[in-house]
Amino acid sequence: MGDISKDINSTFKNEKQKALINILYTANWINSFQNEFFKSFGISPQQYNILKILNGANQPLKVQTIKDRMIERSPNATRLMDKLCAKNLIERIPCEDDRRVVHIEITANGKQLLESISSEFYETLVEKLTATEAQQLNHILDKMR
Repeated sequence: MGDISKDINSTFKNEKQKALINILYTANWINSFQNEFFKSFGISPQQYNILKILNGANQPLKVQTIKDRMIERSPNATRLMDKLCAKNLIERIPCEDDRRVVHIEITANGKQLLESISSEFYETLVEKLTATEAQQLNHILDKMR
């Protein structure tokens, strides 16, 4: 079991400071894990998030709707979608009523990629937590925000 004090060879003023540093350190650890995992699929964690949003919507979505639903709000979401379009994982659909609006839809290739990515990915990150611990963690993180 990890101990943030040992992992970064540091001491803390109090438990609240330790908790905050632990959250930041763990978030970075999760980001690194995700980046490495998704690299083999040729996408980023943010692109995966876009694909999951579109797949779950079961309909084309406006770009702004996708941006609003993203876990990590990305100022470069349009560029991320450009890359997904180039890989034929999503497609842009011009709005007939308003030329300024573009809808985004996941393609069959995008759905196929999602199916090939193991759902166990997220389970691997939290496998050491019991259901009760996960519930407590969710409560604490929600309270913090």
